[in-house]
Amino acid sequence: EVIKTEIDGVVIIEPRIFKDARGYFFESFSQREFDEKVGHVEFVQDNESMSSYGVMRGLHFQRPPFTQAKLVRCVKGAVLDVAVDIRKGSPTYGKHVAVELTEDNHRQFFIPKGFAHGFAVLSETAVFQYKCDEFYHPEADGGISILDDSLGIDWRIPTGKALLSEKDTKHPLLKDFENRSFKLKVKSEERRVENEEWRTKSEESECPCGVGTLMYPIRKVIHSCNYEFSIPK
Repeated sequence: EVIKTEIDGVVIIEPRIFKDARGYFFESFSQREFDEKVGHVEFVQDNESMSSYGVMRGLHFQRPPFTQAKLVRCVKGAVLDVAVDIRKGSPTYGKHVAVELTEDNHRQFFIPKGFAHGFAVLSETAVFQYKCDEFYHPEADGGISILDDSLGIDWRIPTGKALLSEKDTKHPLLKDFENRSFKLKVKSEERRVENEEWRTKSEESECPCGVGTLMYPIRKVIHSCNYEFSIPK
């Protein structure tokens, strides 16, 4: 079952579980089912982490052209998993969806491109797994502070018990992220119709968004935040 949330495209997936005296069985992923019920996404990398109670990871994303969609689940323990909309111009910009994922409810959470993602461990330990549709690119790392009060997220972890990496303590607040411009190196292709030749060139342009999907109408870049700019000639 696919459960829609208050943010379009962010969905919770509940698998059909078959139980008997031996235990249980379920399909944790089917490309066919996912294509039919959620949309076509080609996952290319699976990751797993183990964390103890109070660990908070996030809020992470990758900048274009390496943005990631994720399908996440908790296979041991329990986590509170959160997706924050950081698509500039989105009607739900800055809003979030939070869902508890546990080894017992077997729920999965799909987070599209253009969202920052994080989770907090609610159990003694938790093993967390997630699929990504883009490989990890450290040079494209981005983040929003997981402790940003303006996001209105109840992480269900007392402040004194929260455990963050040094890297995650240095992410900007959402309001500071809004005011940043990120330089993006964009490769464009132009066709010279008169002699059927192709040429490529790399240019640098700035977008106030820093997240989204790059698409290529000739010499134009459109982010999923709906911000458009032309590549300078």
